[in-house]
Amino acid sequence: QVQLVESGGGLVQAGGSLRLSCAASGRTFSSYAVGWFRQAPGKEREFVAAVTWSGRNTYYADSVKGRFTISRDNANNTGYLQMNNLKPEDSAVYYCAAGRFFGDSASDHSAGYDYWGQGTRVTVSS
Repeated sequence: QVQLVESGGGLVQAGGSLRLSCAASGRTFSSYAVGWFRQAPGKEREFVAAVTWSGRNTYYADSVKGRFTISRDNANNTGYLQMNNLKPEDSAVYYCAAGRFFGDSASDHSAGYDYWGQGTRVTVSS
């Protein structure tokens, strides 16, 4: 069992930065891939980024490549999403998720993740 709590959301101007954290409970966090998803009002939840259990492999949606960086600290049971050069279209509720995948891989499909946090809101003003 893994419980996830996101933090770090807030209001920021376009071009600014935020760092989201995903604090996990449970001794097995290091065996799970971590994914970040977001959902804007009236839109479906979409994939943002993922990192494998080892931290060696990362995946990004095209819309955030070059601006967002996903990472994790297994010693402290925490995942991170560094978001730079934020745009108004990045405004959404951001969710972290944990899931187990074959080998050292992750997924961009939400259905593959077993555990989810409650979300943290990010608002980017123009």
